[in-house]
Amino acid sequence: MAEYFIRGITEGFVTAAEVIAWSDEIVVSAPKTEDWMLEISSASADDRMGVLHHLHAVQGEVQPAVLAQLLAKKG
Repeated sequence: MAEYFIRGITEGFVTAAEVIAWSDEIVVSAPKTEDWMLEISSASADDRMGVLHHLHAVQGEVQPAVLAQLLAKKG
């Protein structure tokens, strides 16, 4: 999801507010809260570049098939 949101913010089809809402959901449901989750959750919806910066801290592997499906829905 982080890669999808990175592309979305960069290409303009996702707002920082959407990413913040996603992060809020993860903070509530994750067994362990990570710094990037809190940073995004506490970011301002007006700080698109700050949210984008924090998205780059998300650990994990990109799942190309899932990413392609999500992107296909947008365009």
